[in-house]
Amino acid sequence: MHTQGAAAGAGQYLVFRLGGLDYALDFAKVRELRPLQALERFASAGEIVAGVAVSHGVIMPIVDMRVAFGPRPPQHDPRTDVIILQLSDAVVGIVVDGITDVVTLSLEQVQPIAGAASVDYLLGRGEVDGRRLIVVDIEKLMSVRKAPVGVRQAA
Repeated sequence: MHTQGAAAGAGQYLVFRLGGLDYALDFAKVRELRPLQALERFASAGEIVAGVAVSHGVIMPIVDMRVAFGPRPPQHDPRTDVIILQLSDAVVGIVVDGITDVVTLSLEQVQPIAGAASVDYLLGRGEVDGRRLIVVDIEKLMSVRKAPVGVRQAA
């Protein structure tokens, strides 16, 4: 993995590919990186929640980000990876097309994304070595938002 030079006020970000785009998340949230085949999966759930897996004795949901961000590939590719995250309230795995590297981004390198102000999990767009990265707040992206009581639909 490649790490860019340190800058004042900079943070490290894990870069991963999803649907042909490069995304970056705070590397401090990463607990482990695993190939999808290396996980012991013992349950399958639905489309986005791809099931439940065990890693080092921890049972966690596996969220297939490939489904959440677009049509699911017909089968797993050998480059399909799982990023195991330690979030503030849970351990969760996310399936991505692949992990590329770890980069350092300063606050000045992350610019707002035009028209995305209402999407709270998008922190902005970063650029490193000519690559454009979509920087996400993984805690907000993975949080489960409950619908207000008056908004629930009748069955």
